[in-house]
Amino acid sequence: MSYFSHETAIIDDGVEIAEGTKIWHFSHILSGTTIGKNCSFGQNCVVGGDVTIGNGVKVQNNVSIYKGVEVEDDVFLGPSMVFTNVINPRAFIQRKEEFKPTLLKKGCSIGANATIVCGVTIGEYALIGSGAVVNRDVKPFALMVGVPAKQIGWVGISGNTLAFVDGVAEDSFDKKKYAIIDENLKEI
Repeated sequence: MSYFSHETAIIDDGVEIAEGTKIWHFSHILSGTTIGKNCSFGQNCVVGGDVTIGNGVKVQNNVSIYKGVEVEDDVFLGPSMVFTNVINPRAFIQRKEEFKPTLLKKGCSIGANATIVCGVTIGEYALIGSGAVVNRDVKPFALMVGVPAKQIGWVGISGNTLAFVDGVAEDSFDKKKYAIIDENLKEI
């Protein structure tokens, strides 16, 4: 085995897990799921079935990633954040054929206890604040907070909030420069 799985974790048959990935206490990876390299799944996570997880993804404790969710590389999922998979659930109506796809693009981060309503795309490097409820698509690099989530600013690749001077922002972490072009943040 080229990955680590705690003795209490359950890995179903038909799962692909790449090297360097770690799956911790009481987690369950369901059949048909593919997990990339160097990922980490904290305690009490459930993934799948038929979910695709990229490389370098960090999933904190108590996160369930349902069928219909796709997670690209380098995504961070904070403790106890939630995905939904049906818009109008009822315990007495089967709606598995109505699962809506949700896409988390490269490098985005979802804060603790946030809720991602199914059918949305979270753009590259977007940052969703703790406790936010995302019910619509999020632009790349957007900083989103609240219920429902609203954009309150922009972040750089590092996750630092950007401050603009004469239309240009510089990330203090890596000195990358950004500008807003056609209502979207672009690295310049």
